[in-house]
Amino acid sequence: MDITEKPIVVGTDGSDLAAVAVRWAVRDAARRGLPVRIVHVVDRRPYGTPAAGKVDPRAYAGERMLDHAARTAGECAPDVAVATVLAEGAPGEVLSEEAAAAAELVVGCRGRDGCAGALLGSVPVRTAGHAPGAVVVVRPEPAGSCREVVVGADGSAGCEPALAFAFEQARARGCPLRAVHAWREPQDLMAGPVRGAGPAADESARARCRPVAERIAAWRERFPDVEVREDLRHADPVPALVDASGGAELLVVGARGLSAVGSLLLGSVSRGVLHHAHCPVAVVR
Repeated sequence: MDITEKPIVVGTDGSDLAAVAVRWAVRDAARRGLPVRIVHVVDRRPYGTPAAGKVDPRAYAGERMLDHAARTAGECAPDVAVATVLAEGAPGEVLSEEAAAAAELVVGCRGRDGCAGALLGSVPVRTAGHAPGAVVVVRPEPAGSCREVVVGADGSAGCEPALAFAFEQARARGCPLRAVHAWREPQDLMAGPVRGAGPAADESARARCRPVAERIAAWRERFPDVEVREDLRHADPVPALVDASGGAELLVVGARGLSAVGSLLLGSVSRGVLHHAHCPVAVVR
């Protein structure tokens, strides 16, 4: 199946953040010429299946949530084709399965059952760690207007899917792409942008940055209409990416980077930015 035939899947549970996710998904679909598939998952595990002949209140509520989400989508982007799906199972598992046939999966950072103090709910953590492709975790819509896509690049082959997704998003939005490469030597406590003297002038720093520059250069050739801003920082990756997200429409990272432990499905950098970024985050496997 070609990606142009794949829908953008968005999960809804009727919460305010789910409505934000639906609006984000349909706007992205409108830019990319894709359909949208809105999914609500009925989780029966704590309750079981209702007796025969009885109305299932959870399924009824789910249908109402889907109707409301479809209306929200139509008001936001009336030209986007929208389908709704009522599914059963564990929400994280069902949405991860839906992602297998999707251009991307979009979820809110917290659901209806998430506590107010929680930075990130269980569903976005589950889907970002398990779902194939890109998972976009949205936050409340910012009051200001940002005009930049940020991508974390570490020079490894593992960052290629993230770069591909980021370049495509920047082209669809008609905005610049900021490629952030941040590193920190264990013996060096200094941190800050790499400019002029200091780390940038050091040969080891240049060698560290060379693979990143080469990968970005290859993507520049494929997307010549995208303005690229290379942002090299001698700093911890998570704070550097979180800082860059303050002026971004979207932050894109890989699921695992060079320093990720092989047994972990979600690396420390992707997990860190999911918890603390100021904009929507796309984790690309």
